[in-house]
Amino acid sequence: MPLALLALSVAAFGIGTTEFVMMGLLPNVADDLGVSVPTAGHLVSAYAIGVVIGAPLLAAVGVRVPRRRMLIALMGLFTIGNLATALAPGYGTLLAGRVLAGLPHGAFFGVGAVVAARLAREGRAARAVATMFLGLTVANIVGVPLGTALGQQLGWRATFLVVTVIGLVAMGALAVLVPYLPLERRDGGAGAGGELRRELRALGDRQVLLGLLTAVFGFAGVFALYSYLASMVTEVTGLADSSVTVVLALFGVGMTLGALAAGPLTDRALRPTLYGALGALALVLVAFRFTVHVPWAALVTVVVIGAVGFMTTTPLQMLVMEKARHAPTLAAASNHSAFNLANAGGAWAGGTAIAAGWGWTSPTLVGAALAVVGLAVAVLAGVLDGRGASVRGSASVRRSRVVARGGEAGAGVRAGAADGAGVR
Repeated sequence: MPLALLALSVAAFGIGTTEFVMMGLLPNVADDLGVSVPTAGHLVSAYAIGVVIGAPLLAAVGVRVPRRRMLIALMGLFTIGNLATALAPGYGTLLAGRVLAGLPHGAFFGVGAVVAARLAREGRAARAVATMFLGLTVANIVGVPLGTALGQQLGWRATFLVVTVIGLVAMGALAVLVPYLPLERRDGGAGAGGELRRELRALGDRQVLLGLLTAVFGFAGVFALYSYLASMVTEVTGLADSSVTVVLALFGVGMTLGALAAGPLTDRALRPTLYGALGALALVLVAFRFTVHVPWAALVTVVVIGAVGFMTTTPLQMLVMEKARHAPTLAAASNHSAFNLANAGGAWAGGTAIAAGWGWTSPTLVGAALAVVGLAVAVLAGVLDGRGASVRGSASVRRSRVVARGGEAGAGVRAGAADGAGVR
């Protein structure tokens, strides 16, 4: 594994920790700032808003910035955002700090995915991208539980100060371990404006848009459940409140297993891996509606949900990069905006079902329905892509035949001219 992938994983670990640790610290933040827990919950949404806004915006701004420099700059912004979070004197400034910390999230993973793919050996690009995502999954096993425990013992500000240090370490690792990668000029020397137009055209490709739509619906199925997992295992399964950290860690274990499996599977067969993951996600979410009543079965199912849910991320990332291959940065970053829209949309859909009185297990069926919609969009994209390839192939054959006939006619003319010269 190239050491550059290790640097990307360290950065991903810090990003994953700060994104999810706030969920475990909401009561502490609420008590410290004198607000309600639901009001403190807006801090989770604030980070997601930062991701959605920042991913395409910062990726577009940095289209002509060398990759390593861009990664370091994005990590610097992330570090400043977490420092602002740790030092925020009140709720309003804390909200702003969370938005600031979220701004570079999507752009970092978008640029990082492009870098990882470029550094990989031929045929192993998806494995390299999955390796970077491992930092995100390990954060859910180690970073989030430890960060939650630290915040409960020393105060929530201590957690974000530690994340700030992780950000500084990641910046150093990126500077030392990521090689200089020259930008490929494809705009005929038109400069940043030409490159940005190329990125925007790639983002508007039908297959790219369908890939983003797949991410919005498919991954929303995961968050329809994950957002209310703690309540499900305490209210329905009957586990103690103290076991929630273990349950979330098991979900992180599943995510890691899914990331490890997704890399080689995606390198071998991208669309079948995506179809299989989304289909399995829908099935296992329905199964959880029944296994949630049995403690050991519920815990096993949680691991499986984490695995098949996160197995969708690598093929979705590779899909949009492949379809925008001539200008992949903006599309790859926008994919993380799609994931965070899925986060917000899935949580809203699951919460709506609970509020409607359908019970604590209703988000399982909501999530399964969203996963099926994502699968349908993915299959539609595959069918359209296949038809397009067929049309392009037929056009290529026709052009080849025309060229061949033209060559034969030209040869006949040249032969006739030669014969005429002989008569004269």
